[in-house]
Amino acid sequence: MSRRDRLKGLFDDTAQELAAANSEDETPLRGPAGPVRSMALTLGRMEEESRAMQEALLSGERIVELDPDLVDMSIVRDRLAELPQHLADELVRSIEENGQEVPILVRQHPLDAARYQVVYGHRRLQALRLLGRKVQAIIRKLDDVDVVIAQGIENSARRNLSYIERAVFAFNLESKGFERTVIMKALSTDKTELSKLISVARSIPMDVITAIGAAPSAGRRKWIALAQAWTTATASRLRELLGSTGFIAQDSDRRFELVVAELARKPDRQAVSEYEWAPKGAGKVRGRIRNSGDSFTIALKTGDAADFGDYISRRLDDLYDAFKAGR
Repeated sequence: MSRRDRLKGLFDDTAQELAAANSEDETPLRGPAGPVRSMALTLGRMEEESRAMQEALLSGERIVELDPDLVDMSIVRDRLAELPQHLADELVRSIEENGQEVPILVRQHPLDAARYQVVYGHRRLQALRLLGRKVQAIIRKLDDVDVVIAQGIENSARRNLSYIERAVFAFNLESKGFERTVIMKALSTDKTELSKLISVARSIPMDVITAIGAAPSAGRRKWIALAQAWTTATASRLRELLGSTGFIAQDSDRRFELVVAELARKPDRQAVSEYEWAPKGAGKVRGRIRNSGDSFTIALKTGDAADFGDYISRRLDDLYDAFKAGR
């Protein structure tokens, strides 16, 4: 069987499965929730892309072999991390034993006619680089909008982007100036759900998201709850946790759990210290000093306390400069 016949069979099977999935329940639903609408849109997009790819192959769109070193990454990153090592090893082994079953999609690089830019198939490209083999690719004429839509649809069809990766992908696309109608098509989602995705990625600092990673088991509800609980004071509490070797050694799902647990923990109250001060030698002024960690107060009493307090107040700038110089 030729490669084209195998690919045609693959896409035929996919289209039939999608059609069956769409016709499983014909009971009309009124006002489906965002995730339900998104699922329906995703199934439709999967079928549409499958059919488009099949038609392209049957119409004579050629599969060519390219040097992987001539293929650059997409214009927008859609993953928070590379493929885990054990899965990368599996993919490399599969391609080594069975060959590259499905071509990647590329376009000619918009800034360098001698190079290409991958639309989807990043992991297959990575595996073939490791094997030192040529990559089989379909070259298609696509503008930036076409690229992000095709990239998003392919990921939706495979359902292998986690919720936070979808959120970051949506946020990055909007940051690059893509309209929300385009992003909705790329992620096969609706207006309401897209707003939530972008809101989550905007609310949680990107360095925290990167430190946690894809967290595939932490779905929509958990990430939205984390975003809603986030405050400007939260990041300082997490600084020590995010940098610890114990945190970094955990898998992504566990890192998410550790962050949630840290935010739920009530911070320990710092001990308050109080003591009295009196000048050496003569003098009736007395001071009570209180240090609670986030505040430091001096209360002066008796004698010439008012005059001494005024003296200190006039010299606060000099005292602070001397303090800074001595650190």
